[in-house]
Amino acid sequence: MKGNRTHKQVFWFTIINYVGAAIGVISTVFIYPYDKEFLGVVRYVDSMAQMLFPIMVLGGAQALIHFYPALTEQNKNQLFKYGIVTILGLSLAILAILLFGKTFVDWENYKYVFYAFPLAFSLAFVELFKRQATNIEKLEIPTFYEKIIPKLSLPIIFLLLISEHLDKISALIAFIGSYFILLLLMAMYVFRHYKLHSGYNFKSLFSEVPKKEYYKYSFYSFLGSFGALFAFRIDAFMIPEFLSFEANGTFNIGVALATSLAIPATGMFAIYAPKISAYLKNDGIVELGKKYIETAKLLFFIGAILYTDVVLGIDSFFKMLPTYDKLVDSIPIIILLGFNVLFNMSTGFNSEIISYSKYYRFNIIAILILSILNIFLNLFFLTQTNLGIIGVAYASLIALISFNCSKLIFIYKKFGILPFDKDYLKLIGMVSVVFVLCYILPENSNTILNLLIKVGLNTCIIIFITYKMKWVYSLNYWLDRFIKPYKQ
Repeated sequence: MKGNRTHKQVFWFTIINYVGAAIGVISTVFIYPYDKEFLGVVRYVDSMAQMLFPIMVLGGAQALIHFYPALTEQNKNQLFKYGIVTILGLSLAILAILLFGKTFVDWENYKYVFYAFPLAFSLAFVELFKRQATNIEKLEIPTFYEKIIPKLSLPIIFLLLISEHLDKISALIAFIGSYFILLLLMAMYVFRHYKLHSGYNFKSLFSEVPKKEYYKYSFYSFLGSFGALFAFRIDAFMIPEFLSFEANGTFNIGVALATSLAIPATGMFAIYAPKISAYLKNDGIVELGKKYIETAKLLFFIGAILYTDVVLGIDSFFKMLPTYDKLVDSIPIIILLGFNVLFNMSTGFNSEIISYSKYYRFNIIAILILSILNIFLNLFFLTQTNLGIIGVAYASLIALISFNCSKLIFIYKKFGILPFDKDYLKLIGMVSVVFVLCYILPENSNTILNLLIKVGLNTCIIIFITYKMKWVYSLNYWLDRFIKPYKQ
C-alpha cells in the first residue's frame, strides 16, 4: 500500500512539474526572447536570492528531514518550529549587514541585493514548508503552488512590461511579490494539515537531539547547499560582468529549457528523501541499493527520451516559431546543459545518500572542489577564448560530470552500492543505438514532418523495446495498469 502511495506521489509530482515546465517552455520560446535584457536582470536577482536563502535557512530544512524520523511527535513539532525561528532571526541579521554594507561597498550592481533579499526571505520559508510537507506526505499541493505560481506570474509580468503597462523596476517588484503569494498559500496549506503546538522552549528537542549534533549537521548542510548554489549560479554573475545582461538572458533561455528535463528527478528526490534517511538510520543498505538502481534507471530512461528528442528536434521546432532568430543562439547551450542534466539524473539520488548519512561532510569537500573548478573554468572560457556563453556551458558540463563521478566513487567505497546493473547498461546501449540511427536519417525539407519522424521514431522505439525487455519496473507498472482494462 505504501509502495502504491509512493508511485502515486511520484506520478502526480511529475505531472505537476511538467505542467509548470510546459508553461515555462511556452513563455521561454514565445515571450522572454522579446526582452532578453530584463530576463538577464531577473535571473541575476534570482541568483543572488538563491545564494542568500541558504544562509537564512542555515541547514534547518535539511535537518528537518534528517532528524525527523527518530523524534517523538512533540519534538517533531519543535524541530519544525525551530526552523521557523532560525529563518526569522538570521533574516534580520542579514538585512542589517546589507544595510550597513551599502555605506562601504562601491559596486554598481549592489542595488540588486535589496531586490534579492525579500525574494530570498520568501524562498527560505518555502524551502522549510516544502520539507515539512514531504515529512507529512502532503507534497502534491505545495508542489503545485511552487511550480505553477512563479511560472504563470513571470510571463504575465513580461507581457505587462512589453506592452508598457509596467516599467522594469515595477516589473521586478511584481516578480518578487509573486513569491510572497506562493509563500502565503504554502504556509496556509501546511498549517492546515500540521498544527504547531504552543510554546517556544526547545529544551525537550535538544534533550533528544544533542544541540552540538544538530548544529554540526545543519552547518555542514548549509555549506553543502550554499556551495552547490554558488557553484551552479556563478554563471549568472559572471556573464553580466564579462559580457552583458542580454547575454545572460540568452544563456538563461538555454538553462530554462535544459533544466526542464530534470523535472522527474526533482520530484523523485524530494519524495524519496525521508525514505533514504530511514534506510540509512535502520541499516537498510540492501534495500537502499535496490531503490538506488531502480530510480536511477527510471530517471535515465525518462531523461534519455527527453534529451535525445531535444537534440533531434530542437532546431526544427525553433524554425516553426516567430522567435527563431532570438532563440537560435541558445541551441548549443540547451544541448550541452541538457547532457549535464541527463548525466545527473542517470546517477540517481547520490547527493541524498551522502547528505543523510554519517558521511555528510564529504559533500562539503566535493562542493568546494566543484565551486573552485567551475569558477576557474568560467574565468578560463570567458577570458581566454572567444566562445562566450558556449564556453560557460562547457565549464558547467565539465564541472558537474566531475562532481557526480566523485560522489559515485565515494558511495561505492563507503556503502558498496552503485546505481547500475546489467539491465541499466543494456538500456544505455539501446538508447544510444536508437538515437544514432534516428540522427543519421535523411533530413526532410518539411520542418514539421522532419520533427515528427525523427522524434516520433526515437520515442516509440525506445519505449517499445524497454517495455518488452522489462528493463524499467515503473514503465511496465504504469503501462500494464493502463492496458489492463482493454485486455478484458
